[in-house]
Amino acid sequence: MIQIHHLHKWYGRFHALRDINLDISKGERVVICGPSGSSKSTLIRCINRLEEHQQGQIIVDGIELNAKAKNVHAVRREVGMVFQQFNLFPHLTVLENLILAPMRIRKLPREEAEDLATRLLERVRIPEQVNKYPNQLSGGQQQRVAIARSLCMRPKVMLFDEPTSALDPEMINEVLDVIGELAQDGMTMICVTHEMGFARTVADRIVFMDKGEIVEIADPVEFFEQPKNERTRQFLGKILQNR
Repeated sequence: MIQIHHLHKWYGRFHALRDINLDISKGERVVICGPSGSSKSTLIRCINRLEEHQQGQIIVDGIELNAKAKNVHAVRREVGMVFQQFNLFPHLTVLENLILAPMRIRKLPREEAEDLATRLLERVRIPEQVNKYPNQLSGGQQQRVAIARSLCMRPKVMLFDEPTSALDPEMINEVLDVIGELAQDGMTMICVTHEMGFARTVADRIVFMDKGEIVEIADPVEFFEQPKNERTRQFLGKILQNR
């Protein structure tokens, strides 16, 4: 589903991503973790061209992401993204937030778009919020609306960029539970997160990054119980100390 070959990204002289190589299969659930500043978010933002890479290759479902606008639009139609901030339109109701893109981009009739939105709000467990505005919702509810909005485009891939980092502690689990349920449905998912319990439970593979490099890729059991790289061991050691 996703192929990343020898990817490099610079911000001026700062080398943010260094020779990234990663293939992700259809239906695979990948968690990307690592210390702050390791360019985890930059990597997944490159996957839908929110950030432009300067060297290397990204191919999503057979389409290479490059300077061609046609390719970028084709990939973005199939890749949903949920951000740290909710990015909902404050002047639109929950329902209006959900149906806007399917109607304009997928050209769904309004009745079909509303039916899809209603079903997805039930899926993320907030159907009763359909006519409220974002400022009338809690942070956890807003993030679940953001997830439903991405799903309304029926994407082949979902990207989550630290989806719980802006939430109060008591709201984190409700959002992680929803993402976990989506993972069980077989959707291809990449999630940048510091929630290691979630990573252990949901991920097929864990990618550990540091200083713009992929340091280690492993399944959850190997990653947490037998990490190969010293940088990985140091990272996990600090997490255990902070519990």
